[in-house]
Amino acid sequence: MASIRIFRHSLRLHTLLLATGDFLILAGATYAGAYIRFRGDVEAILASVGWLLPRAVLYAAVVIICLIAIGFYQQRLSSGCFAYALRVLIGFFFAGILLASIFYLFPELYVGRGVLLIAMAMSMSGIVVFRVVLGAAGMESVLKRRILVLGTGRKANSITALSNQGDHGAFHIVGFVPVAGTSDIVEPGRILRLDQRLADYASRNQIHEIVVALDDRRNNFPMNDLLECRMRGIPVIDELSFFERETGKVRLDLLQPSWIIFSDCFQSHFWRRCSKRLFDVVVSLLVLSVAWPIMMLTALAIFIESGGKGPILYRQVRVGEHDQPFTLLKFRSMGVDAEKDGKARWAKKNDVRITRVGRVIRKIRFDELPQIVNILRGEMSIVGPRPERPEFVDKFGESITYYHERHRIKPGLSGWAQLRYPYGSTEQDVVEKLQYDLYYVKNHSLFLDLSILILTVETVCFGKGAH
Repeated sequence: MASIRIFRHSLRLHTLLLATGDFLILAGATYAGAYIRFRGDVEAILASVGWLLPRAVLYAAVVIICLIAIGFYQQRLSSGCFAYALRVLIGFFFAGILLASIFYLFPELYVGRGVLLIAMAMSMSGIVVFRVVLGAAGMESVLKRRILVLGTGRKANSITALSNQGDHGAFHIVGFVPVAGTSDIVEPGRILRLDQRLADYASRNQIHEIVVALDDRRNNFPMNDLLECRMRGIPVIDELSFFERETGKVRLDLLQPSWIIFSDCFQSHFWRRCSKRLFDVVVSLLVLSVAWPIMMLTALAIFIESGGKGPILYRQVRVGEHDQPFTLLKFRSMGVDAEKDGKARWAKKNDVRITRVGRVIRKIRFDELPQIVNILRGEMSIVGPRPERPEFVDKFGESITYYHERHRIKPGLSGWAQLRYPYGSTEQDVVEKLQYDLYYVKNHSLFLDLSILILTVETVCFGKGAH
């Protein structure tokens, strides 16, 4: 398989293998740095540094987290040496800051400046070389999952379109198998006219998975063939679940109520609610303890720019869990008369209503920091769908199917949709983001929350999606 499922969330196997390889390089570099610094004198290492294993694990873990946070593992192996080197430099910069903070708080974990510098130099070059070698060896193609698509119509053809996109390279389509009574839309050269049973072909051609993508399942559905494949241990998956796993979103054009009803997810049990609330409170307090000076400076900048006129905080009614309204808090980034006509409207690129200070704080997302108060009140979570205004909710609830399902959980300061899709102001953008929101509502877990929180650092650092 080219992906594994961890706490309901699919992770690509090659990403896990790359992270594992990087971890070993980082840990090994710690040992190498110590041996080079002390010229192989084990007693001197133990006396000056101490037991290397926990320090090597700490160093490797911190660097891996920082690399994840700046989107390093979203780069493809074919991206080239320069792209990796740049991301590695940024990741190690943040790792150095984080390690310095940890060593300050826990001095017993300090490895020494010489050991740390040698380890960082060796591991930076090692990780880049590791990527370049794997890319040259075609590792991505080796790890691709071989799939056979059952169907040759519209749904099957959409899988072809997905495979042609540069950021979806985890599978290889061996071919498309037609079903009697259906029309062919897929390219004729990719259609397989089998002269043997489906299970026999799949076994002989090392098919890892069969994707059922029939436009109409009511007629000529090959139940016996698929049953035989399953009994032989060949996984069979429907097209909606396939797209969910590969794209991280729930396709609305494929979604049926029965899929939701019989899904083993969409759960919100007691322990999940408790863990999510504890996660929200702990992270909010940590962010507040670090960000309060920034919040004070932001408030001062808004006050000075406005000449003491107008509020520093902007209060706006948003829709929360179970469609309940609440008052959202943000630093004011627009003029006080931004909506003097009383009409609700989205911000857009180069919006003239945004102030000079507002343009800066929106770019780096500092305007969102007062929402920590909403989180501590229990009105929001750290991670969840973006809270929208009642006017927009009423509008889209009428025109977009399943729109209100995004309100099954609390809205969030950050979210899966915010990471995966840029800021948009059209109804089609709303549909696209809803598909990511539904994925989060279906699969949310502490693991996914932590992943989103770490990846949010990349969004803030590179200003993605801000207007």
